[in-house]
Amino acid sequence: MKFKNLFVLMVVFVLALGACAPAPVDETAAPEVEETEAAAEEAAPADEAVLPAACEEDAFGCAVIPAGETIKIGMGAPMLGDYSMFGIDISQAVALALSEDDGFEGWSYELVAEDTGGTPEGGAAVANKLVTDPTVVAIAGHIFSGSTDAAMPIYEKAGLPMMSPSATNPDLTQKGSSVFNRLAFTDAAQGEAAASLLFNDLGFTKIAVMHDGGTYGQGLADVVQAKFEELGGEVVAYEAITPGEADYVAPLSAVAAAGPEAVYFGGYAAEAIVMMNQWSQAGLDGVLFFGCDGTYGVEFTEKTGANGEGAIAASLVPPDSNEKTAFDALYAATFPTQAGELSAFTWSSFDTGNVLIEAIESVAFVDSGVLFVPRGALVEAVRTLDTTGLTGAIACDEIGECNASGPAWYQVVDGVWVPLNLAGE
Repeated sequence: MKFKNLFVLMVVFVLALGACAPAPVDETAAPEVEETEAAAEEAAPADEAVLPAACEEDAFGCAVIPAGETIKIGMGAPMLGDYSMFGIDISQAVALALSEDDGFEGWSYELVAEDTGGTPEGGAAVANKLVTDPTVVAIAGHIFSGSTDAAMPIYEKAGLPMMSPSATNPDLTQKGSSVFNRLAFTDAAQGEAAASLLFNDLGFTKIAVMHDGGTYGQGLADVVQAKFEELGGEVVAYEAITPGEADYVAPLSAVAAAGPEAVYFGGYAAEAIVMMNQWSQAGLDGVLFFGCDGTYGVEFTEKTGANGEGAIAASLVPPDSNEKTAFDALYAATFPTQAGELSAFTWSSFDTGNVLIEAIESVAFVDSGVLFVPRGALVEAVRTLDTTGLTGAIACDEIGECNASGPAWYQVVDGVWVPLNLAGE
């Protein structure tokens, strides 16, 4: 971003020279020309100092946003293809947060969502594009962990703070990044809590563990397996599936043959739905399906119907509150889907938009009709957030873990997700 500041200074310098240039004179009047040029050179340094001191002193300079422009928040997400439901849902919720805000000193907010395809390569490409726009001040995302990992060094170099509502791989905050933060709880925290719930609260001693082979799904599965065995339980089967297939009877049957009391699955709703609809066929009647935040949502209940009854999954959302109820109504009135229908991250995405706004407005200022956002100061403001949202307490620690509430557990009862009732009432 130092290059951008240099570019701004160069443009202003050229304009300053143009304004100070003398009128055409006779070439024979050399002494007068030399005197005028000398005067212009003396005046130029004073004219160059156009950026406020806060921008000159900031490690990454300032985003400079002229009147009539918008304050842009970037996003990298899968907007097309098999996992586009995540990008669509998350971008809609962030955009809703930005549109509901009344802006800052006459400047409004705009979401710039770019398609990553959910891949690391796509994540890097989107990051390289977004850092070239001087009016992009922060990143809501990225969405998937692999895409996020590839994008982080690019945003680090540019000084753009990230707040991901959904990238949960534990390693992401172990890389020493000053710009990456997340609202979602980590896979490690979710996996350990799931194993504890299965063993200590639900009383299962024999489970099977399945996953979709991805960074997210297998990461969760590995944590659950290790923690469940550490607690004294037995993992009787560990099975991977291939995402995107229409028939999982074979791997499910192999799991059923091992005789588990419950099956933990790390992955997404698309595969979980197929599995649930083949549960009985594979011989798993009476065996609990225990999913994750990737399987939670309205899509799961709508597409599994009675087959999904009793399934458990994790969510970022605490039990219903007035704020969540009001948001759900607003979301449904704004978009052709319900909150939670396309992904489990609707609520954390809305919070992501709001906390970025809060951080931006804590450091932004207007000078001579231009909005300046000190980039380094914004990175620090995001990292030190301490607030409350739909997902509960939001307080970022020194490495960028901002979820202070942990997972909430839900179960499908009569076709809808309700808070898990451990009291048996």
